[in-house]
Amino acid sequence: MRAIVRKIAAWPSLAVFAVFFSAAAFGQSTRPFLQDIQVQRESGPDADASLIKKTGSSSPTNAIAASAASGSLIKSAIPALAEVEIPGYSGVLVQSLSGDVIVDSASDTPFNPASNVKVATAFAVLKTFGPEYRFSTGVWTDGSYEEATGTIHGNLYVSGRDPVFGYEHAVRLASELNKMGIRNVKGDLIVTDNFAMNHSGSASGSSRSLFATLDAAKRSASANNAWASYLVNSGRFTPDMPVPSVAFTGSVYVQPMPGNVNLLFSHESAKMRDILKATLCYSNNFIAERLGEMVGGPYAVARLVQQHAGVPADEFSLQTSSGLGINRVTPRAMMKLLQTLRSELAGYRMTFADIMPVAGVDKGTLENRFDSDFAMGSVVGKTGTLSRTDGGASALCGEINTRNGKLLFVIFNQRGSVSRFRRFQNNYVSIIQSYFGGPAAMAYDEVPLNARLAKTRISYPAGAQLGS
Repeated sequence: MRAIVRKIAAWPSLAVFAVFFSAAAFGQSTRPFLQDIQVQRESGPDADASLIKKTGSSSPTNAIAASAASGSLIKSAIPALAEVEIPGYSGVLVQSLSGDVIVDSASDTPFNPASNVKVATAFAVLKTFGPEYRFSTGVWTDGSYEEATGTIHGNLYVSGRDPVFGYEHAVRLASELNKMGIRNVKGDLIVTDNFAMNHSGSASGSSRSLFATLDAAKRSASANNAWASYLVNSGRFTPDMPVPSVAFTGSVYVQPMPGNVNLLFSHESAKMRDILKATLCYSNNFIAERLGEMVGGPYAVARLVQQHAGVPADEFSLQTSSGLGINRVTPRAMMKLLQTLRSELAGYRMTFADIMPVAGVDKGTLENRFDSDFAMGSVVGKTGTLSRTDGGASALCGEINTRNGKLLFVIFNQRGSVSRFRRFQNNYVSIIQSYFGGPAAMAYDEVPLNARLAKTRISYPAGAQLGS
C-alpha cells in the first residue's frame, strides 16, 4: 500500500489565505479518505456473524431510538466496540464498502448533523453542475474607448455570483483591463445585486470593496498582499510586473444591468472541485449557503439527496445549506449519502480526498486531528460543530483507511461538550482502525488550497474588440 506523498512548497503570504477564509466564516472541525481493499472479518469464538448485516436488512427499532441518549444497545460483532461508552445523545454507524455493518447505534434516530450538511450541499452542486464548473464574473461597458488616453467614456459594469471572489480577483480585473489598454473610466462602476466579494453578504459593501481595489491609489494593504500571493500561487509572478490600476471619475452603485452593454471579458473562478475542497476543509458557511442557492436552497439540496440516495424525507430534513441552525438527519441517511457521493465521484475518477480534507495533511478543521505519524492521512471526511444549538452538537463522517480495508462511518454526538465529543470521535476511530490492523495512509498528493483557488482564467467573447 502506498504511503502519502506530500508535496510541500514555500507559498508566500500564507497569512493572506487565513484572511481569505476568515475565522468568522468558518465554524467547524475535521475528517476522512479513500482506496480499496476487502474488509476482513474476524473469525473465532468471539465473532458473532449474526450481528453483521447488510444495510438494507437493518430495520429501525423503538429500543434503539430510546437508547440514543444513553449510548446503550450498540450492535456490533466487535466486543471492544460494543463496550465503548458513547457520550451524549448520539448515533453511530460504521460499514464496510460492501455494506456490512460494523457498528450500529441509533442509526435510525434523527440528529443535528451540524456542518455534515455541507456534504449534502457538495453532492447537490456536483450532481447539478459537475466538478469542472467555473463561476463567471463578467466585465461590461456601455461606453466608447479612446485609445490615445486609455479611457472608456461611459460606465463599467461587473456581474457575477462567484462565492470565492476576493481582493486578488478584483486586482486581476484591473490587470486585464490594463492589458486591453484601459486605465481610466470616465463614468461609474455599476455592480449587480448578486455580486459578492470577500464573503460579504452585502452587495453594496462588496461593490465598494471592488471600487477601491480596482484603483491602486485606493487599494488596501490586504488587497496588495492577496494579489502578491495570488501571483506566486498561480505562477504568474514576474519581477517587473506593473501595478494594475483603473481609476474612475464617477462613483459606484448597485443596479441592474441595462440592455445596451458590451461584454469586454469574463473572469472565471477555480473549478468547482477545488472550491468544494476549500469549502469543506475550512467548513465555510458563506460559500456553502451560496452553493446551496445555486440548486434552489436547502430544501432543494435535501430533495436531491432524497431522490438520488433513496433517503426518506423524514430522515433527511434541512433548513440551511451550511449546517447552521436546526437540521435533522439520521446516521443511516448520512451513510447512504456517503455511498452515493462516493459513486458520483468515482464517475469523475475522483475520491473523497478530492473534495474533503485528509486528516493531518490538509489545512483546515482536520489539520490537528489524526495527525500522528501512525495515523496521518488515514482518515478523510467532514466535521461538524455547533457549540450551543441542540445543547451542543459535534459530528464526523467520511472514510477510514486501515491495513485490512476501507470503512465508511458516521458519528453524530449531541447534547453535551463539543470538546468531549471530539475526544470520543478521535479515540473511537482509533479503536476501529486497531481492530482492522491499524491505520494506513492513503495515496494522496497534497496541493495547498491557495494554489488550488489560484487556478482562475480569463475568457473573451468571440470577435470581441474595443470600439473607438
